[in-house]
Amino acid sequence: MNISEIYNLYKEYYKVDTDTRTIRKNTIFFALKGANFNGNEYAKEAIKKGAIYAIIDEKKHTCKNCILVDNVLETLQKLANYHRKRLKTPIISLTGSNGKTTSKELINAVLSTSFKTVATKGNLNNHIGVPLTLLNMTPKTQIGIVEMGANHPNEISFLCNIAAPDFGTITNFGKAHLEGFGNLEGVVKAKTELYDFLKKNNKTVFINTNDPKQVKASKDMQVISFGSKDKNTKITFLEANPFVHIKYNNQLLKSKLIGAYNFNNIAIAIAIGKHFKISTENIVKAIENYSPTNNRSQVIEKKGNLIILDAYNANPSSMEVALKNFAQQKGKNKIAILGDMFELGKQAKKEHQHIADLASSFNLDRVILIGKNFFKIKNNSVEKHQTFEDFKRNFNSKTVKKASLLIKGSRGMALERILDLF
Repeated sequence: MNISEIYNLYKEYYKVDTDTRTIRKNTIFFALKGANFNGNEYAKEAIKKGAIYAIIDEKKHTCKNCILVDNVLETLQKLANYHRKRLKTPIISLTGSNGKTTSKELINAVLSTSFKTVATKGNLNNHIGVPLTLLNMTPKTQIGIVEMGANHPNEISFLCNIAAPDFGTITNFGKAHLEGFGNLEGVVKAKTELYDFLKKNNKTVFINTNDPKQVKASKDMQVISFGSKDKNTKITFLEANPFVHIKYNNQLLKSKLIGAYNFNNIAIAIAIGKHFKISTENIVKAIENYSPTNNRSQVIEKKGNLIILDAYNANPSSMEVALKNFAQQKGKNKIAILGDMFELGKQAKKEHQHIADLASSFNLDRVILIGKNFFKIKNNSVEKHQTFEDFKRNFNSKTVKKASLLIKGSRGMALERILDLF
């Protein structure tokens, strides 16, 4: 069965699923494979639970309403691209080292005040997540918002060829996934694969003029600009203590996002909202009503302590801005609890030492480091624990009173577990 035939089946309900635990009725199940699972083995179960068809690539698992293809993942990607070419929906794609998911959520919050939108769920932004996002769109979708992530060169280019975005934006260029990109220059080159696609196809890019790297990389492109001193869309940063307040169109906007670094994420959403003619009132309301979730810059009060939980992800760039912002905030008894940063390759030792030295240079009451990489650093003014269990045994939350805490580390460190210690 070819892609056009599979597409005709998909068009009946515009549903695809890849997990039998959350299978929906009248969906098409794609039997994807992973390091520890084989979706082909669940094809029959998917049919029993309500899927109308199951796409498989192992003949021995053939069943009624199973469709055998050469490669399930490639079929999913081809179907998504085939569907995208038939959609008249404008698609906005975004990538960057930090702030992708927050920016995407803010853009969606703003645009959904006036349009029927479909946006990437969570951070499903890879070679599987992007096709699934596209296949969640229907002819009724008025704007699509597709987040793109990458940890190696050519991944953004590959995702662009599937999603074929009409608009794009890059949140920033930072020291993320250095294991795959090598250095900051490698990051810039990989992220600007989005610009390469947009330029080649005469599409439009949203450029933050506060970032000279973006301005330089977008030369000779169709540009919609925004920034603190931008003539097109001027957005002024006021404060972040801890929540970000900005000024736009002579209106004060009080967000529920902490840290000056979130100013750029908010600015992106404002600029895109303005382009799609969302009223200033609706832009302000949407952003003010947005609350971060999933351990992303959440502000939590526990036992009289103010906790900034930013345990979803971390890299040297995001760690640095989080620390600087935390140091600038008002408050006494300030404690930074930092976990290892992953995927740094040969740069791991250098970058962990830099963050440890930076943290100890600020006027913080305690700096606590957790993880194998941080444990190797040389700095006598910080507390070090090789594992979370070591930290747990030595940390007495009863001694932490009326404190401000920053908790930040890579996802694999799962530092949100610290909340359970209070």
